[in-house]
Amino acid sequence: MAGAVLIANPFATGVTERRLAEVQAALEQLGELETLLTQHRGHATELAREACAGGCDTLFVFSGDGTSNEVLNGIEPRSDVRLGFIPGGGTSVLPRALGLPRDALAAARRLREAAGAGRTRRISLGRVNGRRFAFNAGLGFDAEAVRRFDALGRRDGGKRPGDARFLLTIAEMLWDHRFRYEPAAELEGVGPVSFAVACNCDVLTYVGRHALRIAPQARFELGLDIVAPGAVAPREVPRLAGYLFSGRERLRGDNVHYLHDVDRAELSCFGPVPLQADGEDLGDVEHVLFECERDAVSVLV
Repeated sequence: MAGAVLIANPFATGVTERRLAEVQAALEQLGELETLLTQHRGHATELAREACAGGCDTLFVFSGDGTSNEVLNGIEPRSDVRLGFIPGGGTSVLPRALGLPRDALAAARRLREAAGAGRTRRISLGRVNGRRFAFNAGLGFDAEAVRRFDALGRRDGGKRPGDARFLLTIAEMLWDHRFRYEPAAELEGVGPVSFAVACNCDVLTYVGRHALRIAPQARFELGLDIVAPGAVAPREVPRLAGYLFSGRERLRGDNVHYLHDVDRAELSCFGPVPLQADGEDLGDVEHVLFECERDAVSVLV
């Protein structure tokens, strides 16, 4: 295998010196491997761009979803480089949604086998205001949850709080809003919505081993699915939560708008609203354009 590069984030929750050495040893069985460590926010984008310009044909990423997102934003459109994502974060939605094990070494071995056999899968990516995302981007509710969770910082040793604390953060947020969400934006062609999530696959996130799904029809190979409720009253919160944890075929009700396999969706906000992509806080915005980049990249499977 020629031109293999491993980009690793040494600050990610699941990336330790020992684990990194194990992952490297597993991948080196394919041939020569160059390992690049990220040093600051946005560095993975630079490293990915330089690796591809230098002739890399297989790019492995050992990190959380934030670094994986940065790598995707460093890859040229319609690139032929093969990508392999190894779970190194607290949740690592992308590799798990692609069907890889939660354990980093097991995932690395699977990817090594896929690379050796040439097994790839061509998938779409989303874009929000020009930034690529792999699994979802959201305006409002989920972006606010991401921001609040990030504000908790990291524990001693660099670990982020776990899934239980994330659920508690959401509960605190709901209480602060008194379980009510008024329309915050106008979804073009649809009407006022309280928040919106653009999904590139059926998994929103994971709580432990349990996958949370709000767009069960979404697929990596298709366009985007948009889920956008209108005004949310307190009595509707249990129904929304039940849907999220049960993963029914789709959320029923006239108050929830569901767009399937679309190439674009545009929203005009009634004021500054939080925005996130792949779990990364992108700040407050007043305009959002979700777009699908079909047949964007090749991932090892």
